[in-house]
Amino acid sequence: MNIVIIGATSAIAQAVAQRLAPQAQFFLVARSEKRLQAVATDLSVRGARAVTTHVVDLLDFAQHDATLDRAFQTLGKVDLILLSHGTLGDQQACEMSFAETERELRTNFLSVVSLLTTLANRLITQRHGTIAVVGSVAGDRGRTAYVYCAAKGATAIFCQGLRRRLFRHGVHLLTIKPGFVRTPMTAHFSQGRLFVSPQRVARDIVCAIHRKKNLLYTPWYWRWIMLAVKSLPEGLFKRMTF
Repeated sequence: MNIVIIGATSAIAQAVAQRLAPQAQFFLVARSEKRLQAVATDLSVRGARAVTTHVVDLLDFAQHDATLDRAFQTLGKVDLILLSHGTLGDQQACEMSFAETERELRTNFLSVVSLLTTLANRLITQRHGTIAVVGSVAGDRGRTAYVYCAAKGATAIFCQGLRRRLFRHGVHLLTIKPGFVRTPMTAHFSQGRLFVSPQRVARDIVCAIHRKKNLLYTPWYWRWIMLAVKSLPEGLFKRMTF
């Protein structure tokens, strides 16, 4: 299997790559060369046939086409692309500054749209492959961190429309909606019983990829939690503090 992972140093991406490592070829993209090399070494030890790394700031949209050019040139046919980059921004800073809000939307939504637009055209030409996009249950309703919620919600809607287009060309798109995951990004949260490990989420993701699922809530119970959250009347919901 030939795999491209964008945001390869994220905890979820690393856990997915580890499960897929035996006999796979990887093209890993992230902004930290040191962390990328550590991930590459780990995958090689786990049985990957080849691992290529590429350092890029994904907020530089002008570099997206060149990055994907190199990925496809390196791997040839691409079977799976995992998009797992993003940030959990400072909501209070966003409330005080549109510049902060714009940066969060560029990181968590527009950069994904830029990459998906190019990837879709490439895979349509290839007539084969799967794209898996890591979103969040936060996108199901605008809560306290509403800038982050808006970015994830917009990503999910974009993927929903793109999935219909890709289906006609033999290409599959999986939208992934994790709940609370124990990662460096959530380390400052009070972590209760709903938090799970990246490895648990990765197991569900790999299973969903093989089964060609369209939408994955992980762990499974988040589908029902978010159904309840979405069902709350707006008059009640706006009074809640989460």
